Amino acid sequence: MISVGIDISKGKSVMTALSINKEAIVPPFEFLHTKDGLQHIVSIIKELGSATKVVMEATGHYHEPVANTLCSADIFTSVVNPLLVHSYGGNSVRKIKTDKKDSQKIAAYGLDNWEQLRKYIPPETVRQQLKLFSRQYNLCIKTVHALENNLRSVLDQTFPGMLKFFSSQKKKNGHQKWVDFAIAFWHCNIITDMSQAKFLEIFEAWCKNNTYKYTLQKALEIYEKSHGHHTSLEKCEHTGQLVQTAGTQVLAVSTALAQTKQQLVRLAEMLPEYPVVISLYGVGELTAAQLIAEIGDVRRFYSGRALVAFAGIDPLPHQSGTYDKKSAKVSKRGSAPLRKALFHVAVTHIRLSPPNEPLYSFLDKKREEGKPFYVYMTAAANKFLRIYYARVKEFLENP
Repeated sequence: MISVGIDISKGKSVMTALSINKEAIVPPFEFLHTKDGLQHIVSIIKELGSATKVVMEATGHYHEPVANTLCSADIFTSVVNPLLVHSYGGNSVRKIKTDKKDSQKIAAYGLDNWEQLRKYIPPETVRQQLKLFSRQYNLCIKTVHALENNLRSVLDQTFPGMLKFFSSQKKKNGHQKWVDFAIAFWHCNIITDMSQAKFLEIFEAWCKNNTYKYTLQKALEIYEKSHGHHTSLEKCEHTGQLVQTAGTQVLAVSTALAQTKQQLVRLAEMLPEYPVVISLYGVGELTAAQLIAEIGDVRRFYSGRALVAFAGIDPLPHQSGTYDKKSAKVSKRGSAPLRKALFHVAVTHIRLSPPNEPLYSFLDKKREEGKPFYVYMTAAANKFLRIYYARVKEFLENP
């Protein structure tokens, strides 16, 4: 029984092999994540015998080249949560942090948890790409909101009240009418300096060029309400460049966001469980893609409870002696994007209030019991994940 511990870093790692009595068979040594470096450690591990397990921490995507190479060489490889290794004392009170010591600690963890080690299964390419697109989408949407708030702040100084003119939804290509309008008419004095007839002519041409619906009533409203404003930024070249740059930034990221969303949904549709997930009440095409991206292959969880723990919405018991805490907080040690998607599902149930939907009945029951908002929302997310696990796993195992 030999445990190989690998401390993963960016582009290089440190490997150690310990015997059952925790003696170093292979002293710590460093290798690069190159083709030759990975093949070298494969040959070393194979020489140790069949009763060998390799243990490493999940460190973003840095561990993937090593783990995939070892799996392709038919070597038992286990990728564990770094928190488990961090909390593993290793029977020492000294706190030493070096790559060599960490590799020895990981190897020792493998020996002490030999039977509990789970074999690493490389993710499918589509699932891996789907998760990366999901994370990219979340980053883009945060950026878009920040840039939109910046543009609104600038428009308050050049064209107060302009945002009240438009209420149309965002186009599929990411364009918004108020953003396009702000780029073209970045100061209220641009409109007030024109005659009414001239503005109506220009606005109609602008709507046609940007494929927006033109109505005379809306044009007259804009012209009338553009007068009488006191602006803190005067109409000049520098102000125009400021507003137009802010608007162009919003359009650029919004367009990228729309393209990312399309690709995210397209990848999700390639996976077998997509029809089952999107059939769940409260789940749209984007939410379905995000759920599949963050959960991955549901068969890797041994129960619905494990999936709930992965999402970080499992209440942590706190009991000592005669003390037993009644209301415990959730762990929040899991996927934050998954918790966000689950929150959207619960909000959809509250907004639509479907009378015959089991999840809404459960949620409404918790509200009637007087539970706080976050308590019944978390309970609904917990129940939804258990339904998700049961239905998707049954479909995948019995298609």
